[in-house]
Amino acid sequence: MPVQMELSRIIISDTGDQQIIYLKEVDGERMFPIVIGLFEATSIDRRVKKVDSQRPQTHDLLAATIEQMGGEVQDIYISELRDHTYYAKLRIRHDGELIEVDSRPSDAIAVAVTVEAPIFVSEEVIDEASQ
Repeated sequence: MPVQMELSRIIISDTGDQQIIYLKEVDGERMFPIVIGLFEATSIDRRVKKVDSQRPQTHDLLAATIEQMGGEVQDIYISELRDHTYYAKLRIRHDGELIEVDSRPSDAIAVAVTVEAPIFVSEEVIDEASQ
C-alpha cells in the first residue's frame, strides 16, 4: 500500500556534489533522505520558496508540456530502492488513462512540487530506507 509523503527538508551544500532532501510521512512519523544533484535540489528549493524564473526551467517545461498535451500529473510514486538507487514513476492522467513514466525521484519530486501533486512511496522503500 503506497504511503503519502511530503517534502520535509532540503539541504543544499555549497561545498559538496550531493544534496539531500527528506521525505516525511503525511500521517505518521517515518522519514528518510534521498541524495540528489545540485540542479534538482536548487529547482525544488526554488519551487518551495515560490521563486519565479524569467524563463521556464526544465521541470517547468515538463509540467507545461504535460498540461498542453491534455494531461495532468496525478502523483508521483517512488516504487523501488535497488542497489542504493531509488526508482520513481511520474503518473500522468490523460484521456482517462493512467500513464506511468520512469523517472529519477528528484525530477519527479521537482515536477510534483511545481504542479502541487502528491508524493507516494511504497512501504518496502520506506522500510528499506529507514534501516
